[in-house]
Amino acid sequence: MSENAANNNNNNNMEKNLICKEAIVSELQKKKVHLFYCLECEELARNIASESDHITLQSINWRSFADGFPNLFINNAHEIRGQHVAFLASFSSPAVIFEQISVIYLLPRLFVASFTLVLPFFPTGSFERMEEEGDVATAFTMARIVSNIPISRGGPTSVVIYDIHALQERFYFADQVLPLFETGIPLLTKRLQQLPETDKIIVAFPDDGAWKRFHKLLDQYPTVVCTKVREGDKRIVRLKEGNPAGCHVVIVDDLVQSGGTLIECQKVLAAHGAAKVSAYVTHGVFPKSSWERFTHKNNGSEEAFAYFWITDSCPQTVKSIGNKAPFEVLSLAGSIADALQI
Repeated sequence: MSENAANNNNNNNMEKNLICKEAIVSELQKKKVHLFYCLECEELARNIASESDHITLQSINWRSFADGFPNLFINNAHEIRGQHVAFLASFSSPAVIFEQISVIYLLPRLFVASFTLVLPFFPTGSFERMEEEGDVATAFTMARIVSNIPISRGGPTSVVIYDIHALQERFYFADQVLPLFETGIPLLTKRLQQLPETDKIIVAFPDDGAWKRFHKLLDQYPTVVCTKVREGDKRIVRLKEGNPAGCHVVIVDDLVQSGGTLIECQKVLAAHGAAKVSAYVTHGVFPKSSWERFTHKNNGSEEAFAYFWITDSCPQTVKSIGNKAPFEVLSLAGSIADALQI
């Protein structure tokens, strides 16, 4: 072996050793997190824990007294002293919020090193407007409840929320907590890269609000923007800008309730020549099983929505849809595991 070749080989070995050492140091610097969770989120919690050896699941006894009020017990309370602790919440209905808030308010007071609340879906987010005197902005009320979480020994609580409905809602939270606003859009972009004919994909926004929230995260794709106009008592969806003809159009929004807007948007896109239409929402709320109107069995056309992607931010919906086409679930587990290391 020549002297130059030997030197190059030594340099390569040194670089590999340095990379290995940096990886080991990085791994050692990661904090160990004890993750508690509500019953609805058990599957998501297990998926989060499987993403990292630094996350340990902890349990709570979710019981009730005879009168229906919670009778709760945090297991291993002494063992989490001085540890980093997180709670995975699902405020899916008013009935479950009180018991979870009771736990969330106590955990930081158990002498933990830090406390993080993971609330993937901020449920009252679409009720932030006051259009006339007497309207109650429940999104602001929920933000006040969350803002009153006690500080831990490590300081204010970190609150992880995905794709909050209105951007101004980030200012609803008081200084006692540190909101961390994440997005599920990287899960969508990764999935889109796996599809055939990626050069034929166009992103559509059902209204200007969705465009404002997401267009910078999806600027690698051509866009179509729809708009809602009022005709009498009806709100009609129309194409505002862009050309969907001959393309696979993916409608992107933060959440879906009944799904009426998505259906009307799909009809408009198809009428303007879209080859096929799919949809993505971070939060598949679907009250009263409204997801059923999107299944291929019920809509009578295999082509209405080619794909309908949601995340697992609403666990009850995930359990309901199973493997029913056109639904696919993109899990937030890896993203949440990363957020717990911030």
